[in-house]
Amino acid sequence: MYRSLLFKWLPLKHIKNECISQLPETAFSCDFRNWKRCISISGISLKKRKSVEERAVENQGRRVIRYSPKAGSEVVGIWRNMTVQEIANVLNKDLDHVFKALEFADKNSDVSYKKNTVIHNPQIIRDVVKISGCRFKLVARPDEEVQEEENKDAMPSPPAPPEALRPRPPVVCVMGHVDHGKTTLLDALRDTSVVDTEFGGITQHIGAFEVKLSSGEKVTFLDTPGHAAFTAMRSRGAQATDIVVLVVAADDGVMEQTVESIRMAREADVPILVAINKIDKPGVNIEKTMRSLAKHGILCEALGGDVQAITVSALKKLHLDTLVEALILQAQLMDLKADPGGYVEGVVIEALVDPRTGKQATVLVQRGTLRKGCIIVAGTGWAKVRVLNTAEGVSIQEAPPSTPVSVLGWREMPSAGDQVLEVDTEKRANEVMRWRNVQAMKEKQALDSAAISSKELEHRAQYSQQLAHKRALGRYRLRPAGPRQKMIQQDTHPSLSVLVKGDVDGSVEAILDILETYDENDQVRLELVSFGVGPIAPSDIEIAQAFNAIVYAFNVDCPPALAVEAKNANVAIKRHNVIYKLVDDIKQEISAKIPTRQEEEIVGEANVLQQFQVSEGKKKLPVAGCRCVKGSLARNALYRIIRRQEVIYEGKLASMKHLKDEVTTIKRDMECGLRFDNADINVEPGDTVVCYKMVDVSDTTAWDPGF
Repeated sequence: MYRSLLFKWLPLKHIKNECISQLPETAFSCDFRNWKRCISISGISLKKRKSVEERAVENQGRRVIRYSPKAGSEVVGIWRNMTVQEIANVLNKDLDHVFKALEFADKNSDVSYKKNTVIHNPQIIRDVVKISGCRFKLVARPDEEVQEEENKDAMPSPPAPPEALRPRPPVVCVMGHVDHGKTTLLDALRDTSVVDTEFGGITQHIGAFEVKLSSGEKVTFLDTPGHAAFTAMRSRGAQATDIVVLVVAADDGVMEQTVESIRMAREADVPILVAINKIDKPGVNIEKTMRSLAKHGILCEALGGDVQAITVSALKKLHLDTLVEALILQAQLMDLKADPGGYVEGVVIEALVDPRTGKQATVLVQRGTLRKGCIIVAGTGWAKVRVLNTAEGVSIQEAPPSTPVSVLGWREMPSAGDQVLEVDTEKRANEVMRWRNVQAMKEKQALDSAAISSKELEHRAQYSQQLAHKRALGRYRLRPAGPRQKMIQQDTHPSLSVLVKGDVDGSVEAILDILETYDENDQVRLELVSFGVGPIAPSDIEIAQAFNAIVYAFNVDCPPALAVEAKNANVAIKRHNVIYKLVDDIKQEISAKIPTRQEEEIVGEANVLQQFQVSEGKKKLPVAGCRCVKGSLARNALYRIIRRQEVIYEGKLASMKHLKDEVTTIKRDMECGLRFDNADINVEPGDTVVCYKMVDVSDTTAWDPGF
């Protein structure tokens, strides 16, 4: 039917002229009905889309028709406020041509155009270009110089002249391994007991205070943590100091953080004094400690070197005067001086948010004199100094060089390690902040641009591959490879989200450095959703609730009302005072997120004595007569038959009998009959039947933060 309708409506004249010439002569030897059958109406005869490479091969040796570009398609550059002469120059025309074009482009104006007339209307300039038969593009004025962006950042002042320099107290940094007595030594020097107030008996903050010795000299001490987690704090302490006192316990000798402290002191290029502590302990070997120091390049004077090594006991306050004399002598040899006048320069030792006084930072003044009312900038924060406090909490009016003070009045809190510079006015401070924020944004945009470029290249490569595949298919439509993916896909990979709040900037920095060492994201992802300095705020609870995160509070409090709100929102808040306990808690949470895996647990073993045939209805079923030789056999467990160290069967039991009774367990040294699910399995005497079960096993993370 379809064929008759097709030939009824098709123009047979064209078919005869175009198609019949291509048919074989045998097509016309029969009647018209057979001739019609020789015409193919299949879609296979349609053309296949050719690729670029195939078309290039076909066109070799042929004359390619190339069309000349359209007349007057020249593109000229224009800009705002052009003169008549400038338009003539870019069009490469004379002035008379431009004047005639202006008569058509600007009919409603009475302006008398001359050679140097400035045309403020950009539409008139575009119309003149179009009338002249050209196209235009907007460009910058050729004679306009690109002005470089002015650097508005605050910079340190040039070195002061020698006549302006005055002697200053030395800055001494006490470094060493954890629990080697650094804080106890400083307590003995200033008659305090800071070590009793520290959680876990370890220093977790960098402390800065000034000590007036019995000789009348002033010395500024920096107490750095010895724990492995506080590497960045120790590095900052070494960079901001004049002399490093390396505390080594006589009973422990050189440890891991001792070697790290030596490396940091060498990188800062500062002299080292060795204080061998805990000499009051029985059985200590001081010479062995010195030899272990010599292996790391610290050759003491007792062994023929140039490094002073003083044996002290911080707990018993032995030989402390000798250590003080060595410090003063070293400072006199260094001839430490600074300019007390001019603009203030310094470094932020630590920063924190106090619940009562707000943002504050400990600043070590290195040049100039910091006074109340001074305007200082540090990193992305600035302050108008309101209060200056010493380490003992005493308010002072000014801080000369080498003086550590706690500064209040910060509008934005700086970070530990930022350089402190004094500026003239608040307007200048805001200008510096805007400049630094813009530069930080540009750096972020550069990083984002690199990531976007890599993604774009990956997408283009994928698109080119798909396009080549589509062209190879020709007329056939490219079908999707599988079911359409959902726009929003559920992430089933286990993850742990944490939110960190700390008391000081250095502690938060140390925690973040530890979290960066996590390298088991393929097992459980560790995601840091937010961090900050100061007590827990309502915004932290909202973020933790949105990301299902655990809030870790390090040495900070949570208001009772906020704790109730967090409990109602199912947000876990965990408080810690010791950093390694916080890390252990995170490791436990990660281990709890690891999916359990199934593992075989051997229940018992049996030896096959003989195979029997039992009748069940009209069927003969094999039964293995066994004796349990290890553990016990359970009816509902899994079984494995081993013959000559090869497994011939794994599966369940269909029946377990002792004598003629169906039982659930068989104890050791008892005989039984076992019938397996697979009736085709035949056992032989000497085969081993292993009874086992699959149990869930929980793994623990292998993450090692380094301590």
